[in-house]
Amino acid sequence: MILIADGGSTKADWVALAPDGTELFRTRTQGINPEILGEELLMERLLQNDLLIQSKNEVNKVFFYGAGCGTEKAKLFLKSVFEKFFTQAVVVVKEDMLAAVYAASGGKESIVCILGTGSNSCYYDGNEMFQICPSLGYMIMDEASANLFGRRLIRDYFYKQMPEEIYVDFGKKFNLDADVVKENIYKKEAPNSYLGEFSTIMFDHKESKYIQELLKEGFREFYKFRVKTFTQYKKVPVFFIGSIAYYFQDLLKEVALEFETQFGGSVQRPIDNLISYHQKML
Repeated sequence: MILIADGGSTKADWVALAPDGTELFRTRTQGINPEILGEELLMERLLQNDLLIQSKNEVNKVFFYGAGCGTEKAKLFLKSVFEKFFTQAVVVVKEDMLAAVYAASGGKESIVCILGTGSNSCYYDGNEMFQICPSLGYMIMDEASANLFGRRLIRDYFYKQMPEEIYVDFGKKFNLDADVVKENIYKKEAPNSYLGEFSTIMFDHKESKYIQELLKEGFREFYKFRVKTFTQYKKVPVFFIGSIAYYFQDLLKEVALEFETQFGGSVQRPIDNLISYHQKML
């Protein structure tokens, strides 16, 4: 059995394939990110999934594409955790950016971007992937990501810089006790996922001028640092992966035009195209 996974900080999608490429099952775990989670919590998230427990001794290959897997140290750490769980398997860990390339580019020269809990981008020449720089995560980078939008929404809520209707709805939807917010951000595991949850209010008020301006400001920042810095950015299509890019693609197209780029399209989740890629490799 072959397991293929697309892992973000908030959730990870897993698909099992038989040796002939037939899909056996799909399942989902909480996020798997080696940069922000320790071994105990990573293992706990695997052990919470009955399908993975039932099949773990039948798995002989694991292909995991994940957030936080951009450095060799993170890859080796996560590989060691998976090898302890899938004891019969050969484990391959690669960064989520590569999964995005497989899912969106169609093998063509392009710029491929991720707008999920975190964010990232790369230039793909049809054979190899090139990045501007390593991602330094949610505290420094992650432009136009769910966690960045969440952080700005919390700030605007406490400073009372959002429209009354959204302010009231935001207060009802989330526990905004200052001690609770600070504990989750500064003391608990996965603060980026916690911050990202606040961005869901944008989907409830997507027609609001305040939300649209917030999104466009974030998209412009992303284009400035994560698209425009590639010399090919006006020559090749720009593809996006992630729910924010998918559901707000009309605004993303507006910003793409501002930067004189070709909007190639958006894919909500890359797992289906990732499966097709691996089926062709069998």
